[in-house]
Amino acid sequence: SPHPRSDPPSPPSKAQCPPEQRLVLVACGPFTPSDGVAFDPLSDLLEVVARDQPDVCVLFGPFLDAKNEQVESCQLLGSFSDVFRLCLRTIIDGTRSSGCHLVLVPSLRDVAHEFVYPQPPIPFPDLPKEDRAVIPEPWNPPFP
Repeated sequence: SPHPRSDPPSPPSKAQCPPEQRLVLVACGPFTPSDGVAFDPLSDLLEVVARDQPDVCVLFGPFLDAKNEQVESCQLLGSFSDVFRLCLRTIIDGTRSSGCHLVLVPSLRDVAHEFVYPQPPIPFPDLPKEDRAVIPEPWNPPFP
Protein backbone atom coordinates (compact mmCIF):
# COMPACT_ATOMS: atom_id res chain seq x y z
CA SER A 1 0.00 0.00 0.00
CA PRO A 2 1.41 3.45 -0.89
CA HIS A 3 0.20 4.96 2.37
CA PRO A 4 1.57 3.74 5.69
CA ARG A 5 -1.08 2.37 8.01
CA SER A 6 -1.77 4.42 11.10
CA ASP A 7 -4.10 3.29 13.82
CA PRO A 8 -6.69 5.79 15.03
CA PRO A 9 -6.04 7.27 18.47
CA SER A 10 -7.45 5.28 21.34
CA PRO A 11 -10.55 6.72 23.01
CA PRO A 12 -10.70 6.96 26.80
CA SER A 13 -10.90 3.55 28.44
CA LYS A 14 -14.09 2.37 30.13
CA ALA A 15 -12.37 2.91 33.49
CA GLN A 16 -11.81 6.59 32.59
CA CYS A 17 -15.45 7.16 31.61
CA PRO A 18 -18.00 8.11 34.26
CA PRO A 19 -20.53 5.29 34.79
CA GLU A 20 -23.33 7.23 33.07
CA GLN A 21 -21.30 7.53 29.85
CA ARG A 22 -21.12 4.92 27.13
CA LEU A 23 -18.18 4.25 24.87
CA VAL A 24 -19.55 3.99 21.31
CA LEU A 25 -17.60 2.97 18.23
CA VAL A 26 -19.11 3.87 14.84
CA ALA A 27 -17.79 2.58 11.51
CA CYS A 28 -19.04 2.63 7.93
CA GLY A 29 -18.57 0.01 5.25
CA PRO A 30 -17.74 -1.34 2.85
CA PHE A 31 -15.73 -3.76 4.96
CA THR A 32 -14.00 -5.45 2.01
CA PRO A 33 -11.57 -4.13 -0.62
CA SER A 34 -13.29 -2.98 -3.83
CA ASP A 35 -11.86 -5.86 -5.87
CA GLY A 36 -12.58 -8.83 -3.60
CA VAL A 37 -14.57 -10.14 -0.67
CA ALA A 38 -11.72 -10.76 1.76
CA PHE A 39 -12.87 -9.14 4.99
CA ASP A 40 -9.41 -7.78 5.88
CA PRO A 41 -10.67 -4.23 6.59
CA LEU A 42 -13.33 -5.77 8.84
CA SER A 43 -10.67 -7.79 10.66
CA ASP A 44 -8.69 -4.59 11.25
CA LEU A 45 -11.80 -2.96 12.69
CA LEU A 46 -12.46 -5.94 14.95
CA GLU A 47 -8.93 -5.57 16.33
CA VAL A 48 -9.83 -1.99 17.33
CA VAL A 49 -13.05 -3.25 18.96
CA ALA A 50 -11.08 -5.87 20.92
CA ARG A 51 -8.54 -3.26 22.00
CA ASP A 52 -10.95 -0.45 22.96
CA GLN A 53 -13.88 -2.59 24.17
CA PRO A 54 -16.73 -0.18 23.41
CA ASP A 55 -20.13 -0.60 25.08
CA VAL A 56 -21.85 -0.25 21.71
CA CYS A 57 -20.54 -0.79 18.19
CA VAL A 58 -22.63 0.78 15.40
CA LEU A 59 -21.75 -0.56 11.96
CA PHE A 60 -23.21 0.99 8.82
CA GLY A 61 -23.17 -1.03 5.61
CA PRO A 62 -22.63 -1.93 2.97
CA PHE A 63 -21.60 -5.27 4.40
CA LEU A 64 -21.54 -6.90 0.95
CA ASP A 65 -21.27 -4.00 -1.51
CA ALA A 66 -23.12 -4.05 -4.83
CA LYS A 67 -20.21 -2.04 -6.30
CA ASN A 68 -17.64 -4.72 -5.39
CA GLU A 69 -15.95 -6.11 -8.51
CA GLN A 70 -16.52 -9.76 -7.55
CA VAL A 71 -20.18 -9.06 -6.77
CA GLU A 72 -20.72 -7.18 -10.04
CA SER A 73 -19.12 -9.99 -12.07
CA CYS A 74 -20.84 -12.78 -10.08
CA GLN A 75 -17.53 -14.36 -9.02
CA LEU A 76 -18.54 -15.20 -5.46
CA LEU A 77 -18.13 -18.74 -4.17
CA GLY A 78 -21.58 -18.64 -2.55
CA SER A 79 -24.86 -16.76 -2.65
CA PHE A 80 -25.12 -13.17 -1.47
CA SER A 81 -26.89 -14.45 1.64
CA ASP A 82 -24.11 -16.96 2.36
CA VAL A 83 -21.38 -14.32 2.08
CA PHE A 84 -23.39 -11.91 4.23
CA ARG A 85 -23.83 -14.64 6.88
CA LEU A 86 -20.07 -15.16 6.83
CA CYS A 87 -19.60 -11.41 7.35
CA LEU A 88 -22.12 -11.40 10.20
CA ARG A 89 -20.47 -14.44 11.84
CA THR A 90 -17.09 -12.68 11.56
CA ILE A 91 -18.53 -9.58 13.27
CA ILE A 92 -20.20 -11.54 16.08
CA ASP A 93 -17.19 -13.78 16.73
CA GLY A 94 -14.82 -10.81 16.53
CA THR A 95 -16.75 -8.70 19.04
CA ARG A 96 -17.77 -11.43 21.49
CA SER A 97 -14.77 -10.96 23.83
CA SER A 98 -15.39 -7.19 24.07
CA GLY A 99 -18.93 -7.70 25.39
CA CYS A 100 -20.25 -4.84 23.25
CA HIS A 101 -23.74 -4.57 21.83
CA LEU A 102 -23.95 -4.41 18.05
CA VAL A 103 -26.17 -2.14 15.99
CA LEU A 104 -26.05 -3.03 12.30
CA VAL A 105 -27.48 -0.54 9.82
CA PRO A 106 -27.88 -1.71 6.22
CA SER A 107 -26.94 0.35 3.19
CA LEU A 108 -28.89 0.76 -0.03
CA ARG A 109 -25.82 -0.89 -1.66
CA ASP A 110 -26.08 -4.09 0.42
CA VAL A 111 -26.80 -6.88 -2.05
CA ALA A 112 -27.99 -9.28 0.64
CA HIS A 113 -30.67 -6.87 1.88
CA GLU A 114 -33.74 -5.16 0.45
CA PHE A 115 -32.81 -1.99 -1.42
CA VAL A 116 -36.01 -0.11 -0.71
CA TYR A 117 -36.32 3.13 1.19
CA PRO A 118 -36.91 3.29 4.08
CA GLN A 119 -34.99 0.11 4.71
CA PRO A 120 -36.32 -2.50 7.09
CA PRO A 121 -34.00 -3.88 9.81
CA ILE A 122 -31.64 -6.66 8.82
CA PRO A 123 -33.39 -9.99 9.47
CA PHE A 124 -31.51 -12.61 11.48
CA PRO A 125 -33.75 -15.70 11.22
CA ASP A 126 -31.02 -18.32 11.73
CA LEU A 127 -28.99 -16.47 14.36
CA PRO A 128 -28.48 -18.54 17.54
CA LYS A 129 -30.24 -17.25 20.65
CA GLU A 130 -27.01 -16.37 22.48
CA ASP A 131 -25.95 -14.16 19.53
CA ARG A 132 -29.32 -12.41 19.30
CA ALA A 133 -28.59 -10.88 22.72
CA VAL A 134 -25.68 -8.84 21.31
CA ILE A 135 -27.65 -7.58 18.30
CA PRO A 136 -30.67 -5.82 19.76
CA GLU A 137 -33.68 -4.88 17.72
CA PRO A 138 -33.17 -1.21 16.74
CA TRP A 139 -36.45 -0.20 18.39
CA ASN A 140 -35.66 -1.96 21.69
CA PRO A 141 -32.01 -1.36 22.67
CA PRO A 142 -30.79 -2.98 25.91
CA PHE A 143 -29.00 0.18 27.05
CA PRO A 144 -30.54 3.40 28.38
